[in-house]
Amino acid sequence: MPKTDILMTGAYPEWDMVDLEAKYRVHRLWEAVDRPGFLANVGGRIRAIATRGELGASAELMRSLPNLEIVSCYGVGTDAIDLAHARTHGIRVTNTPDVLTEDVADIALGLLLATARHIPQADAFVRSGQWGKTPMPLVTRVAGKRLGLVGMGRIGRGIARRAAAFGCEISYFARNAQPQLAYAFVPDLIALAHWSEFLVVIVPGGEATKNIIDAGVLKALGSDGILVNVSRGTTVDEEALIAALQDRTIKAAGLDVFLNEPKIDPRFLTLDNVVLQPHHGSGTVETRKAMGQLVRDNLAAHFAGKSLPTPVV
Repeated sequence: MPKTDILMTGAYPEWDMVDLEAKYRVHRLWEAVDRPGFLANVGGRIRAIATRGELGASAELMRSLPNLEIVSCYGVGTDAIDLAHARTHGIRVTNTPDVLTEDVADIALGLLLATARHIPQADAFVRSGQWGKTPMPLVTRVAGKRLGLVGMGRIGRGIARRAAAFGCEISYFARNAQPQLAYAFVPDLIALAHWSEFLVVIVPGGEATKNIIDAGVLKALGSDGILVNVSRGTTVDEEALIAALQDRTIKAAGLDVFLNEPKIDPRFLTLDNVVLQPHHGSGTVETRKAMGQLVRDNLAAHFAGKSLPTPVV
């Protein structure tokens, strides 16, 4: 039986590539020198797209694949996939939720600790030979502080559980209150920021949350406040954030996501009050293997006529 043709927008880890190429005829879009010509040549045969969250699948790309049936996304975020186009044209979309929840929650707390306790600066302090010659500056405690969560989905709840173990008082802002949770719901984001000593952002990307953290929120967080963003670069107004870090409107920030990744704004590199991560919240072997397996499971289920494990559309 001939293999089904699938289009990949970007590379997956080797263990996923080996399995996909064993089961499908894989067409590597990211390697195409002449992308329009490449799509014109293979587009009619493609029945599935395997993509990554940051690469997505535009309406233009989907239109170039007249026999497209499914887009399987390696990642939980689908804001780079044109879901409206997919719905209109009966194209299924899947993602990889749950399997990355714990790792992203871990990195949120890691960034908070690194930022508040100056862990990168302390490492540099030791390596540079300053220890014993000059005092290490005092830092900020995490335990027992007020932590505000912007978003209370799966990952938000995971962050809250971890912060609770540190004795933090937790409140959250979200589209809807979740009465089953023990944390206080604050329907006003400015009010939450004003209350918080630490503000952690974990909302989905997209137009609904674009620049939800703006200059007003940062001003309310204040000069003793720390911002952590493990959501999407679009959720924070970067111009406002850089200005707030430069003039110390807020104390510091820990960031795993940015606009224009990986070519981030170079001004971040000049700041001593920000900890930078390369969008690596889910970057463990365990989670990446589980994500790849879920992508492959969704493709296999679709072509076998079975229910999709994690449908979005």
